[in-house]
Amino acid sequence: MDLLNNRSSVSEFILLGLSSSQEIQIFLFAIFFIVYVAIVVGNLIIVISVIFDNHLHSPMYFFLANLSFFDLCLSSVATPKVIADFLRKRKTISLRGCMAQMFFMHFFGGGEMSLLIAMAIDRYVAICKPLHYKTIMSCRVLILFLLLSWAIGFIHTTSQMVFTVGLPFCGPNIVDSIFCDLPLVIKLACTETYILELLVIANSGLLSLICFILLLISYVVMLVTIWQHSSSASSKAVSTLSAHITVVTLFFGPSTFIYAFPFNSYSVDKFLSVFYSIITPLLNPVIYTLRNQEMKAAIRRLNSKHTGSWFTH
Repeated sequence: MDLLNNRSSVSEFILLGLSSSQEIQIFLFAIFFIVYVAIVVGNLIIVISVIFDNHLHSPMYFFLANLSFFDLCLSSVATPKVIADFLRKRKTISLRGCMAQMFFMHFFGGGEMSLLIAMAIDRYVAICKPLHYKTIMSCRVLILFLLLSWAIGFIHTTSQMVFTVGLPFCGPNIVDSIFCDLPLVIKLACTETYILELLVIANSGLLSLICFILLLISYVVMLVTIWQHSSSASSKAVSTLSAHITVVTLFFGPSTFIYAFPFNSYSVDKFLSVFYSIITPLLNPVIYTLRNQEMKAAIRRLNSKHTGSWFTH
């Protein structure tokens, strides 16, 4: 990190946020605070339910619990500071803090992206090869998928940040966003960054788009398989699959647009940054708890168990 101080005269960045109006910022503070609390509580409920309820000890819920953990981490990278900044007149972040924020945003984002692919593979095996499901999706395979998700997230963020950390920042230091957004920060460097901009677009935008297309193709194959082999389990499979498709669409959609059009429209970029940082992490608990009967039952069992133990003591 000493390289940052040696090559940059800028020690901090100024974040413009969403509005300069104090009334609007107070309103946004309340909204963001409520949503963030919902993210933390909702995702923790899923993680705790999967850990302590034996009925949820299956590959699908193993991935779901880890997806909730990724969502919780992804939201916590920037959202607490965003909430605090709504109460500050001058919103700043140190150079090192900015680099750390971007590193972990892409680390958890890339890991979650990879985990969604693993979840699609799990659903494919469950629907298209049900007789071999337990054999294929063994404990060793689940751990391997999880480790790959963490590794891909690390490679994804490192391949971009290794070039970004060395950039000299000696002039403008105003970021027109609520947090340090990689494409916007790169643009502030006082050197030619065209190649790095292309790298970011290729690394994040195209990767998101390709994964999104491959996931949609896999889901189409699964839906066709369900349609051709209709059974009593088909409705449950369709329900589970539709939840996955909804999460995947809403996760990959914003990230693809952010990096497909990174330097054109600040208003669109701000909207998508908000969507990606607080709305997307909220989708996981909302979609999977409201539409999944097994998860609802597990939460009720967990609640009744703790309520019973409380009255016992």
